[in-house]
Amino acid sequence: MIKVALYDAKAYDRPSFEHYGQMHDMKFRFLETKLNEDTVALARDCEAVCVFVNDTVNAEVIEKLYEYGVKIIALRSAGYNNVDVKAAFGKIHVVHVPAYSPYAVAEHAIALLLTSVRRIHKAYNRTREFNFSLNGLTGFDFHGKTVGVIGTGKIGRIFINICRGFGMNVIAYDLFPAPDSGIDYVPLDELLSRSDIISLHCPLTDETRHMINADAVEKMKKGVVIINTSRGGLIDAEALLEGIKARKIGAACLDVYEEEADVFFEDRSGHILNDDLLSRLISMPNVIVTSHQAFLTEEALNNIAETTVNNILSYFKNDGLCDNELCYRCGHIDHCRKERKERCF
Repeated sequence: MIKVALYDAKAYDRPSFEHYGQMHDMKFRFLETKLNEDTVALARDCEAVCVFVNDTVNAEVIEKLYEYGVKIIALRSAGYNNVDVKAAFGKIHVVHVPAYSPYAVAEHAIALLLTSVRRIHKAYNRTREFNFSLNGLTGFDFHGKTVGVIGTGKIGRIFINICRGFGMNVIAYDLFPAPDSGIDYVPLDELLSRSDIISLHCPLTDETRHMINADAVEKMKKGVVIINTSRGGLIDAEALLEGIKARKIGAACLDVYEEEADVFFEDRSGHILNDDLLSRLISMPNVIVTSHQAFLTEEALNNIAETTVNNILSYFKNDGLCDNELCYRCGHIDHCRKERKERCF
């Protein structure tokens, strides 16, 4: 039986992982705590660990896991900016779930946009108090507006298709444009200046961190709506707040936040929120914040569990090979073992 320590476990994780674990003789140890230097010892007798977006998988944690004999780190997410993949190279294999439900995330982005633009959240609160006034609820048509999509992977392309269904004009920016996609790619500065709505669908890397900063906000249209369902670090939250206060940014729809690790996924309703920046953003009437829930559909949870279990099984049954293993940027470009379908190490 393969023993797996599943960190940052939530109630909604258990059913799917228990189901697929039982099918494949895999035992999950569900740990509510996040993985970090202080909790890594909880995985001491396990062959694998399963982590989520706010677990800390730095060089120190990886070294400890390696000492304990852990063979594989299985991310139950697509993003992996919280993992030091270079430190993992040669020690522990790292796999992820590249596409659990791109529809879930794209649809949530649209839901946030519709809620914000049509003031649905405000109308809901009013009518519960029998206030049926329409004052202050005026929105705008999507039809004919220009939406700029940054990142055209699976989620970005699904978001584009939905926007086209609304009759919106779509422009996009991506360092690696999708060939033969029919997408109108433009330089980033042009996208910033032309878009009525900007939606982020790219990974967080050194190149994309704080790509929405004060300079970027300055180039945007007055009244632009910004959506982020990818990673919080793509946006400089201070610059975002200043843009909102200056009335340059008309609205912000955020499912992620750069410093979310100690806040999101937990009930903080009975506590004082120590993050002043997040408190100020939430207090703005034109900001909607959801707590990293874009992925949270039954279909996505099932796909995440199934793919994660299959990733772990693939490693142990296929001599360490797994199609969803991350690239460690090892530098061996001319003879990449991953491209040759061989073990990276």
